[in-house]
Amino acid sequence: MDFEKPLPVATATSKPFWEALTRHEVQIQQCADCQAWIYYPRAFCPECLSPKLEWKQISGKGTLYSFTIARRPTAPFWADEVPQLIVVVELDEGPRLTSTLCNVEEGDIRVGMRLQPVFDDVSGKDVTLLRYEAE
Repeated sequence: MDFEKPLPVATATSKPFWEALTRHEVQIQQCADCQAWIYYPRAFCPECLSPKLEWKQISGKGTLYSFTIARRPTAPFWADEVPQLIVVVELDEGPRLTSTLCNVEEGDIRVGMRLQPVFDDVSGKDVTLLRYEAE
């Protein structure tokens, strides 16, 4: 059975994030009022409720906060990616995001390790996924 992997669908709020990834840039929101960094994309700051959110380019680098190794597919779509290295990355700016780790041996994965973004251009699609590897 052949499954086509689901891809992200940009919303009005998240579109700048996905467009930046296609340019191999990482952008997240920052509140113009309280300066809080924000991820996932939102309409209001979760800290002060201001609607004054600006998109800012960041390095995308961060620290491995948590991880799991999925030895069984988390869904049929990812059967070809087992084991799947699922990570929570704490960006240098503070917010955390969930992604997958690539280009690393399982035994080398450590909480606290430095990570850098990998821009995974999906073949035949106008979508780039944000993945991570050791810095």
